[in-house]
Amino acid sequence: MTEQHEMPVAPPLWKRIVDSDLFYDFIRRPVVVASAVITLLIILASFLAPWVAPHTPFDPATLNLMDGFTPPLAENMFTGNSYLMGTDSQGRDIFSAILYGSRISLLVGFASVAFAAVLGIGLGLIAGYKGGWVDSLIMRVADVQLSFPAILVALLIFGITKSLIPVAYQEQAAVYVLIISIGLSDWVQYARTVRSSTLSEKNKEYVQAARIFGVPAPRILLRHILPNVMGPVLVIGTIGLALAIILESTLSFLGVGVPATQPSLGTLIRVGNEFLFSGEWWITFFPGVTLLILALSVNLLGDWLRDALNPRLR
Repeated sequence: MTEQHEMPVAPPLWKRIVDSDLFYDFIRRPVVVASAVITLLIILASFLAPWVAPHTPFDPATLNLMDGFTPPLAENMFTGNSYLMGTDSQGRDIFSAILYGSRISLLVGFASVAFAAVLGIGLGLIAGYKGGWVDSLIMRVADVQLSFPAILVALLIFGITKSLIPVAYQEQAAVYVLIISIGLSDWVQYARTVRSSTLSEKNKEYVQAARIFGVPAPRILLRHILPNVMGPVLVIGTIGLALAIILESTLSFLGVGVPATQPSLGTLIRVGNEFLFSGEWWITFFPGVTLLILALSVNLLGDWLRDALNPRLR
């Protein structure tokens, strides 16, 4: 009687994640776990702001000017209302404004990182695989851009892009212009990293075999080389998210980011800075602390991911 051998069943995805070395290293680092929890809470609270926020801070119909400049946890002498983090000059709840502002900052951060990653990875793959004058041209452009601070490049691109948009649509397109400006100022890191990895991968046996079998170059890049160069890209993307959020806040603080009708954390800090020396410290303090905590948490996650994916540190 012939024995029938059953094919082994692959474990589910969650089981493979829990049993991985990366997850084991993650749960052994309390600071990293705390950073991940804080980041996740801020992301969830910001994108659920319409349901989580106790007030709608940017709807004029819900505002009461008599609630203006109410200190945190203090009772307003005119209305009797109290707010967790106080109110600004218009009577807007600072806590609700932070939730809505964090959503804009995170949206711009994620979108600009995705845009920079797609652009940088694509150019890096082409430069590393093609070589020759194509490689030289792309890398010289990258070298020129690296000689300027990212904020100056973003300001230049923001100004040029906004000047091409009609005045009537500039406010609606401000978020998209900001995403393009930050993305174009940050693609170089992805391109240089992917190019160096592609230079080493394209001479390996599996790529040579694909060429012999006549596999087209785009398929080789996307199906064979790209999955093997994504490790460093994930690290750059995680750290780049924190930098993109800070850059967006800086541009908004300077008054060239999102408009006051769509405020981000940087816009809230800029508005609160006008009242800082008159004693209303909470208007700029709480958005600033939120930005600090968010950027620090994402940076700590990026540093851990960089160390965890580095085989020399294992």
